[in-house]
Amino acid sequence: MKTLRNLLLLSVMMLVGVAIAFYFRPQPVDQRIALGEQLGGEFSLQSVQGELKLSDFRGQVVLFFIGYASCPDVCPTALAVASQGLKQLSEQEQKQVAGIFMSVDPDRDTPEKLTKYAQFFHPNFRGATSPDRAKIDQIVKQYGAFYRMVDLKDSAMDYAVDHSSRLYLIDQQGKLAKALTHSTSPKQLAEEIRSLL
Repeated sequence: MKTLRNLLLLSVMMLVGVAIAFYFRPQPVDQRIALGEQLGGEFSLQSVQGELKLSDFRGQVVLFFIGYASCPDVCPTALAVASQGLKQLSEQEQKQVAGIFMSVDPDRDTPEKLTKYAQFFHPNFRGATSPDRAKIDQIVKQYGAFYRMVDLKDSAMDYAVDHSSRLYLIDQQGKLAKALTHSTSPKQLAEEIRSLL
C-alpha cells in the first residue's frame, strides 16, 4: 500500500512538473511579436566600414539574420532565400531594402570575411559582428533568438554553433515587424517586404 501511495505521489509530482514546464515554455518569436511583446530595437555592430547601427538604415526595410559564416546549411539557405526574394522586387523597391547578417562567432568571423560572405548573396547585404560577447548576447536576447557553441571532436572546425534560424523583418522606422523561418519561400518574402514599403 505504501509503494502504491508513493507511486501515486510521484505521478502527481511529475504531472505538476510537466504542467509548469508547459506553462513557462518560451513562445515562438513570431507569436511574441503578434502579442505585442517589445522585441527588437537598436543595436550597434562592427563592419568593414566601421560602426554599423540599425538606425543607419531608417527609411529602409531591413532583413536581419543572426548566424555565422561557417554555418553549413541554415545560414546559406536563409541568405539565398533572402537574395532570391529581393530579386523578385523592382530595382526601385530593392533600393529601399538592406540586409544585415550578424555573426555570433567573432573569433572566426572578421568584418572583412563577413562582408565577402554577405555580399556573395546580394550587394545590399552587409556582414557585421562585435568583439564584445556581451553585446552579441544582448542583441540575440533583444530579438528572441538563441545560440550555443557545440564542441566538435575530431573535426578541423573545432566547434559549430547551434542557433535559431529566423529572418527578421524590420520596418522603415526601425521596429521589428515580423520573424520568418529560414524555409520561407522567396515569393512570400518579397510579399512581406512589399507590405512594409
